[in-house]
Amino acid sequence: MKKIIALLFIAFFASNTFAQTSTELRKKIEHLISNKKLTAGISIKRIEDQDTLSINGNLEAPMMSVFKFHIALTVLDLVDNGRLKLDQSFFIKKEELLPNTWSPMREEFPEGNVNLTLDQLLRYTVSHSDNNGCDILLRQIGGTETVQKFINSQGIKDFTIKVNEEEMSTWENLYVNTTTPLATTTLLEKFYKGQVLKETSTKYLYQIMVETSRGLTWMKAGLPKNTELAHRTGISGTNDQNLRVAMNNIGIFKLPNGQHVILCIYLKNISISMKATEKLMADITKAVWKHYTSKNQ
Repeated sequence: MKKIIALLFIAFFASNTFAQTSTELRKKIEHLISNKKLTAGISIKRIEDQDTLSINGNLEAPMMSVFKFHIALTVLDLVDNGRLKLDQSFFIKKEELLPNTWSPMREEFPEGNVNLTLDQLLRYTVSHSDNNGCDILLRQIGGTETVQKFINSQGIKDFTIKVNEEEMSTWENLYVNTTTPLATTTLLEKFYKGQVLKETSTKYLYQIMVETSRGLTWMKAGLPKNTELAHRTGISGTNDQNLRVAMNNIGIFKLPNGQHVILCIYLKNISISMKATEKLMADITKAVWKHYTSKNQ
């Protein structure tokens, strides 16, 4: 009996300590976002033990280029089902490489009229956030409707995609493609566990997300150097009133003990500077890292 009581006491103490540290993390993040001229939605989940924390997790957030993750999932599902191949070649016309948009692919092939494989298009789109590559992929798979249907089929209901990158050149359309932090967390967990794609495609997409080159001063800046982070970013421009529709970073990072944490940060209607927003993202990430690497965790 004494042994049982002792075990119950240890369990209660551990649970109480855990709750206290989770409360501390919530307070820390709420302090970081307080008095900022923006709306924040944040979702956190440690995959291995299902520990979760969300702040405004049901925020209807404009995705921006975060939707390139959802597009890549849809493309790779077609690969898994034999309808596309990674080494399949596509002829890219010059007129498909639109000017005045982010496109490392256009910078490398300014004259277009070049054959690129599906693998190359995915790497440009996911790792380098290429807007032209994104829209080329969408045309190949039947448009945003195909992505909507596939993501919904994964049980993700809080997700809307109706416009591509070119169509997001108008201010109103920047608000059209939306999801929530919690829905993103659910999808990222399913993806990581191999419940969305076959094993080969899961590893492939995870790796090109690790190789993401944009957003190095956002979430990545809040993690120790060389921390494994598979992530996707998204950002809009600003209007004449210096209002930014959204700036987002979602991903999975690996802890020193080998466990993995999903972190989704969606910032909406931002009226603070780019530098201040980057610092906020890094500070939130740093707080989450410290929480999960503390002795009590």
